[in-house]
Amino acid sequence: MSMSDYMEQALKEAEKAKSRGEVPIGAVIVAPNGEIIARAGNRCEEDHDPSAHAEILAIREAGRALGSARLIDCDLYVTLEPCTMCATAISFARIRRLYFGAYDPKGGGVDHGACFYNQPTCHHKPEVYGGLRETDCADLLTSFFKEKR
Repeated sequence: MSMSDYMEQALKEAEKAKSRGEVPIGAVIVAPNGEIIARAGNRCEEDHDPSAHAEILAIREAGRALGSARLIDCDLYVTLEPCTMCATAISFARIRRLYFGAYDPKGGGVDHGACFYNQPTCHHKPEVYGGLRETDCADLLTSFFKEKR
């Protein structure tokens, strides 16, 4: 599969989240062999849990799949720039590469806001690639919030 294909899978998870009334953000984690080992969409409202972001849920699932808290050599694809909480979890999980779709000037923690990976307290910085299928990811979020208004 290509990077775009993996992001397509994350977009499918975002669509599922949207259908549940969640902010449509989706994530997948890919093992070194190219297999998707975890997938998730936001579940904050459903779980009554402000930490139930797609990234966190996918990291938890991947950890269980691998039997490890460290996801060394795994890649994460997510439809929106991670917030600082998720950026920190990505660092702690030792994710190799982070690919995200839409940039988040208001709530992002990677290229915006705290820019967590540039902080001296960050012990592991993944390779970061933003803007993958950016328009598709941004359009999904924009349409969701237009429907809410």
